[in-house]
Formats: sequence, C-alpha cells, structure tokens
Amino acid sequence: MKYNQTYFNGKTAIVTGAASGIGLALVEELLQSNAAKVVMADINSNNLNEQEKRLQTLYGDRVEGILCDVTVEEKVQNMIVQSADYFGGRIDLLFNNAGALFAGGFEAITNEKWKIAFDLNFYGALYGMRAVLPIMVRQGGGQIINVISGIAFMPMAQWSPYAATKAALNAVSIALRAEYWDDNIKISSATPGTTTTAIWGDQKAPKGAQTPKQSAMRILRGVVNNDRIIFGDEADKRGAGNCFAHITRKGRDKYLLRVARERRKGDLVI
Repeated sequence: MKYNQTYFNGKTAIVTGAASGIGLALVEELLQSNAAKVVMADINSNNLNEQEKRLQTLYGDRVEGILCDVTVEEKVQNMIVQSADYFGGRIDLLFNNAGALFAGGFEAITNEKWKIAFDLNFYGALYGMRAVLPIMVRQGGGQIINVISGIAFMPMAQWSPYAATKAALNAVSIALRAEYWDDNIKISSATPGTTTTAIWGDQKAPKGAQTPKQSAMRILRGVVNNDRIIFGDEADKRGAGNCFAHITRKGRDKYLLRVARERRKGDLVI
C-alpha cells in the first residue's frame, strides 16, 4: 500500500496511543517519510520509554515520547502544549489513535463501563481536537485524523460500547470537517481495518488480518488524499456502503445475526 511520502516531509505530528500497534507503526512511517518531528503519546510508560529510546537511536531528536492519559482533559492539553514547544510552535498533524475494544453482553455493561469506554474512545479524541484546533487556526491550517473503526458502520453483537463510541467520534469528525474547512484544517475519520494488534487480547486476530504497518500505510495514503473517511481495508469500505443501505437490508440482517449467534457460543467472528 504505497503513499506519497513527500507529503509528510518537514511536517510535525502527534500520535496518541503511539507505543504499540498501529500508533507505533504510524510514528515509524512518519519518521521514514521525513517528518520534521513526531511526538508519540501513550499511557503505558514502559512501552513508551522502550520505543522512544529505540526510535531516538534511529532518528535522534526527531522523536519524543510524552506520557499522557487521554481520558483526562488537562493532561491532553498539557501534552499538546509540550508538543507545540518541542515543535517550535507549529503542529501540522494530530492522529487521535488511542483507544481500546470494549466488549460484552449488553446486560453486563454497567454505566461505569459505558463511561470508561466513552472517556477513552470518544472524549480522548475530543480533548485532543479541542486543544489543538486553536493552534491550527492561528497558524493557518493543519490536519486531524481520528481513528475510529469499521464497527462504526457495521455494529456487531457484544461490541455495543465499542460501536457506539466509534460511531459518535465519526459523526463529530464529519461535522467538524465542514465546520473548519474554511480555516484550512482537514479533518478525517480513519478505520484501521482488521489488524493484528493487542486489541484482540488472548484471542487470535481474525484470519486475513493485516499488519500494523500495512494499516498505517493505508491510513497515510488517505491522509495525503484528504479523504473524508479513510478505510483501513476493503471489508470496512464494503461495510460502510452496505450496512444501512435499504437494498442490502436482508443480507445485512442475516450476516449480523450469524455473527451474534457465533459470538454467543464464544467464537469471535467478524
């Protein structure tokens, strides 16, 4: 999955959830594409320190790690301020990538669990946008990429919190894309596609899952194109086009019911 690497030459970028998985792959791709400087933000201090040292060995002072809990707005604001200082004032790109899979039968999901899911998957990105948009407006432009999920377009049984948080983030992204268009700020949603990361926990990733590098490259190609929604794989693109289409309703009902029944048996199917 090739993309125009020269687009990122000399740009500054922040990636949240950057110490592993797709976030780490995005950081590495940006550095290989000659981004001027990249901030990798994460809550996992051990992973962050390890990856920061590894990448600084390769890229010197072009990369810096900042410990950040994106569920706390003040910490996100501080991370954005620290990043701006490190960059010399300008922030070209913000990748709101931090997130997690929240799953379980609906009856077992308490209000507290719903709040935890929204705090991370929705408010974390909201706080990032709220903190960075005034900077981008003042500097005359910028780009924000909010990592959602194909589940936003194909909600599945036992993943209701995950689907709800990602659908909400997608809706805000699309609304703000138009709201800030005339400020020369590009805002996109990006699905990562089915990717082999820690999100699957103890279970194996579904058959055919791509690597984090493949996902990152596809996302960056969409960033270059300024796609409204960047699809991480072809399955996500099909799902977005089919799930709510009237003409495909019977087929989608049949598919989602099969997924629900298999998951009730304990099989994680997509």
